Amino acid sequence: MNDLSKLHEPVSDLFRSNPDRSRALGREFLDAYHRDGFVAPVPMFSADQLGVLRAELDQLSDPNQPFNPLWYEFHRNESTDDDTELFHALGAWRISTAFHDALWNPHFLLPASQLLGGKVRFWHDQVFCKPPRCGGPVAWHQDYSYWTRTGPMNHLTCWIALDDSDKENGCLHYIPGSHRWSLLPMPQIAGSLDAISSDLTEQQKDQLQSPVAVEIAAGEACFHHPLTLHGSEGNRSDRPRRAMVINVMLDGTRSLSDEPLLEGVDPIPKGRPVGGQFFPLLE
Repeated sequence: MNDLSKLHEPVSDLFRSNPDRSRALGREFLDAYHRDGFVAPVPMFSADQLGVLRAELDQLSDPNQPFNPLWYEFHRNESTDDDTELFHALGAWRISTAFHDALWNPHFLLPASQLLGGKVRFWHDQVFCKPPRCGGPVAWHQDYSYWTRTGPMNHLTCWIALDDSDKENGCLHYIPGSHRWSLLPMPQIAGSLDAISSDLTEQQKDQLQSPVAVEIAAGEACFHHPLTLHGSEGNRSDRPRRAMVINVMLDGTRSLSDEPLLEGVDPIPKGRPVGGQFFPLLE
């Protein structure tokens, strides 16, 4: 099996271009990120790149495709409700040329380095697919609640729409300013949208009543802080809602566990900087 995690550079011409300084985030975007804990929309993929990524995702989502052992996680349906469906998997970069090379896309790397304030190291990727009419919700959560085996908390999430993402088909919702909250318990990602509400203060519950829906076009991205509370409703439309997620960390982030950081990956001893085959330095 050709494991693309062994290759720490692009292997195709899909994203091969010189960084365009016009893709750097301006002061208004940087201020919004620090004020609200998220920023959008950020242009990420062209129409041609989207076409390739969608085609490869169709193959990746087949539970019988031969490269399935390379996934860290593969949930054909992670929903806890029998009437809804949520495909969620980690590790597409090891299998798909397009998903692998997207990590080195300059339209991703330049803003990521700005927001992290230094060199960008890969953590892991995800794909989320909500099929038409029955796509399930994603619970309110903070990403770092799933990542406490690494630290300090110098992480960043880039959520990229592979389809137009709006309220009808289950776009992301954020709670502005929640990146200044303390770390909350880890909920079941595909459980009830409001499962975390019992762990919130009264003030936080009030803020939860006024989420911001981020409607973005296919090929655009949201960046958010690892503590920013976010979630999404189910897909009630006749359109799919597919997304890829690139999670990164500031170079120098360390392992806080002697256990494997991802399923099937050799452990990095507690206290050692995260690196190696599965966690390449991107910039």
